[in-house]
Amino acid sequence: MVEPQRVRVKTMMPPGHIRTPAYLRGKTGWIERQLGPFGNPEQQAYGLLGDKLTLYRVRFTMAEVWGDQAERPEDTLDAEIYEHWLEPA
Repeated sequence: MVEPQRVRVKTMMPPGHIRTPAYLRGKTGWIERQLGPFGNPEQQAYGLLGDKLTLYRVRFTMAEVWGDQAERPEDTLDAEIYEHWLEPA
């Protein structure tokens, strides 16, 4: 069985149109699946074509996202995040 790939969401805070939720920045999860290449919506928001980037579905535990305030720490949250926001964990 292949071990899920662990990733961390970068803590970047660039100006402009951003598609990565601030509450997930700096959090660690694992790639649930690859969804394919799509135009970068952060560029498309400004009328540009948008570089093709791989979009991933990343799974986080509630404990990772909300810490001690997680009501059910074992529950999970899935978010679709573009590759340029992810780094190996």
